[in-house]
Amino acid sequence: MAANDRIPPRVVALDGDDTLWHNETLFSAVHGEFRDLLARYVDAPAEVVDERLLAIEKQNLALYGYGIKGFVLSMVETAIAVTGGRIPAEDISTILRYGREMLSHPVELIDGAQATIAALRERDHEVWLVTKGDLFDQESKIARSGLADLFDRVEIVSEKDEPTYRRLLDRHGVLPEEFAMAGNSLRSDVLPVAALGGRAFHVPYHVTWAHEIVADPSSARFITLETIRALPGALERDL
Repeated sequence: MAANDRIPPRVVALDGDDTLWHNETLFSAVHGEFRDLLARYVDAPAEVVDERLLAIEKQNLALYGYGIKGFVLSMVETAIAVTGGRIPAEDISTILRYGREMLSHPVELIDGAQATIAALRERDHEVWLVTKGDLFDQESKIARSGLADLFDRVEIVSEKDEPTYRRLLDRHGVLPEEFAMAGNSLRSDVLPVAALGGRAFHVPYHVTWAHEIVADPSSARFITLETIRALPGALERDL
């Protein structure tokens, strides 16, 4: 089917973290505090601690999944490892406090998020939220965002890859050509949907977790937007 013969997508899905509300800036701030905490015990460049934490986070994804709780447990494990077990219980308690503060942190919407959802609904798209991470944490953020009632469907998944999107579409009777996805992560929001034949829109965020960075996405077909506000107009042009 030629591009100008395509129909508007029946379903437009949006990512949550760093697409509709700020998230990675909070992780980055806590990461900085964690780095400063370990500097009391470890005489090593910050990059070494960062690399160790990232490696442990990746290793633990299969056990803890994505989200704050896995991040906190990985910080504890990293702290014990890089200090050779010398870090005192008081500082382990400090790391646990980081996690509690993150879990209760206010949800701050990205500029244009609510208006974009409203514009998509006015154009008769079915609007989904497709987000990944810890179920309790994601449900809490969605509720606190004030956006929950604006979505036709909310899907919280443990991973966002091609098989996951395929299962979602098959479960709800949506063809790939009827589906569009917008999000900040090339790895999770863009490339899997493009590979399925859906329409993918990348909305970059100014901070990206290293695990989500893709070195060379040039072979995939997607559109990059400056802001989420540009999505409704981009959908109309991509026909």
